[in-house]
Amino acid sequence: MGTTGSGTGGALTIGVVVARTGRLVKLGDPLEFVMSRLEPELRRIRNGGRHHEVRVAGRDSRSSADGAREAVRQLVRDEGARIVLTLAGTEVLPAVADTCEEEGVPCVSSTFPWQVYYFGRGAAEERPFRWTYHFCWGLDDIAETFADLWEAAGGPGRTVGCLWNDGPQGDWSRHAERGFAPVARARGHRLLDPAGYREPADGFDTHLEAFGTGGVDIVTSAATGRDLALFRTQAAERGLRPKLITCSRWLAYPPTTTGAGERPAQANVATLVYWTPNHPYRSSLDGTSAAELAEAYEQGTGRQWLQPLGLAHALFEVAAHALATADDPTQPASVAEALGRARLETVAGPLDWTAGPVPNVATVRLAGGQWQPGRRHDWELRTVASRRVEGLSPDGDLVPSA
Repeated sequence: MGTTGSGTGGALTIGVVVARTGRLVKLGDPLEFVMSRLEPELRRIRNGGRHHEVRVAGRDSRSSADGAREAVRQLVRDEGARIVLTLAGTEVLPAVADTCEEEGVPCVSSTFPWQVYYFGRGAAEERPFRWTYHFCWGLDDIAETFADLWEAAGGPGRTVGCLWNDGPQGDWSRHAERGFAPVARARGHRLLDPAGYREPADGFDTHLEAFGTGGVDIVTSAATGRDLALFRTQAAERGLRPKLITCSRWLAYPPTTTGAGERPAQANVATLVYWTPNHPYRSSLDGTSAAELAEAYEQGTGRQWLQPLGLAHALFEVAAHALATADDPTQPASVAEALGRARLETVAGPLDWTAGPVPNVATVRLAGGQWQPGRRHDWELRTVASRRVEGLSPDGDLVPSA
């Protein structure tokens, strides 16, 4: 049944799987902040002629797949969640989404390249998921953005050394059909990809030998901060100083160091820019701008703003939109159908599940950025290439990584 007429409908619960403990706590921080900030805004949602009371319930993923599965089951079975939201890591996000499929409850997630989310979990264009929805950029978008940066640093047709592991990040980066590599090669770049390394790495002799022999002047990576720091140290010892390093992993967070005077691993490394205070977007819930959201986070937490903050806020905007537009928001199937036809402007940009690239997925636009010494903070993410994001202007120039 729909929700025509007037009055008050049944109470609705938005469940949130958030890392409160373990290695993904930094990713959980912006989600936790947005939960607290938006809870008053979400207490009542209007759907047609009815108002529904809404509550937000969170559960700790414990930064593990097992913890994520348990969190989903608690939210669905104990809290009666009508929709589940998450930002999570390589192992945790698929666990949340897969458990939502098993439990028959809609899920919205982000911060995971869509090809890995979709094809990596066993879907196909003709066989989409029933309950789980996602918004993010793709591996192809990463490759196009990084190719823009490589060409800005050294011109077309670069020889690029690939610092890719032997796990999911590396496997998907080099995937022959749906990965990073075919798009980068189509732009005219030669990729030099030695055997994937095991994380955590104990050394990069094989890569450094190959890069030196192959004339590599640009390096691209999906390394952890620890391994990226080790690579840069060993490269410098061998006299290998690439013009530019691009990295797509862990670069959403401000650089940290382990010792006085030490240069952080991210220093002058170029990366993805998917959200900043300068993005020209506003919340569909309360009109908050990207700049206002970043300022509120810094004032409220005492910490530097993080890129995932915008996506965390957008998760709740999508959930509210689905509950407000579903034919019957008390029924999970109706909420899932509303997600599948959702089109809305958010503080993370325009999201459109009707446009693809595959069912269940909406895309996020990417710019290119670089961690450089800052004015307000020690290190700040500068947007240096923004042609793919309408209305976003660069606020820095690309500088050598060496």
